[in-house]
Amino acid sequence: QLMESGGGSVQAGDSLRLSCTASGGEQFTYNMGWFRQAPGKEREFVAVISRSGSIVHYAEFAKGRFTLSREHAKNTVYLQMTNLKPEDTAVYYCGRATEIRAEVVTKIETYDAWGQGTQITVSS
Repeated sequence: QLMESGGGSVQAGDSLRLSCTASGGEQFTYNMGWFRQAPGKEREFVAVISRSGSIVHYAEFAKGRFTLSREHAKNTVYLQMTNLKPEDTAVYYCGRATEIRAEVVTKIETYDAWGQGTQITVSS
């Protein structure tokens, strides 16, 4: 089971850190990613990190502003977001990726488990 936390309402330019924690005794040995879904839009890829943490892929809009990392001891991945913009407003979902190849990690079908999501609202 995956659980996101850290969402909230912020001003443009602010920062937030999202967390995704695996519970239920699950060994955190998976590739883990984040997607987001804005109202009326499809769910879109944000970033993904490999099991070891050595490989990270980002969507173009996330490069330079978002940083994905993981802490194995806590079974948690973190999405640090800086310089947030109103267009970042969405529900952010943590997902478990079955692969880490760049050409497939942007596809929803690559993920076999999801969290409930956490809302981020950025006002101008």
